[in-house]
Amino acid sequence: MNKLHIKKDDTVVVLSGKDKGKKGKVLETSPKEQKVIVEGLNMVTKHVKPRRQGEAGGIVKAEGAMYAAKVMVVCPSCGKPTRLAHKVLEDGTKLRACKKCGATF
Repeated sequence: MNKLHIKKDDTVVVLSGKDKGKKGKVLETSPKEQKVIVEGLNMVTKHVKPRRQGEAGGIVKAEGAMYAAKVMVVCPSCGKPTRLAHKVLEDGTKLRACKKCGATF
């Protein structure tokens, strides 16, 4: 079973690599590969071939995938990078919670 601690639209901070310390929003997750794509981070250059007549080709900058272990979720209420806790409510639903301030999200 492939699960990630990060979901789409989470705000994350990068822990290691060339973009260490930068924050961004998760655009896409890939649980099978254990990777995420973060908006504006890990930029790579792609050589794009024109597909239709009149369309321009060339070198394009795009976000590259990075391992999910290299990023940490930022708590929306306290704004600090945190590991996730889980709180179970009386009706049995699970919520993600901040380990630092205890806020659920």
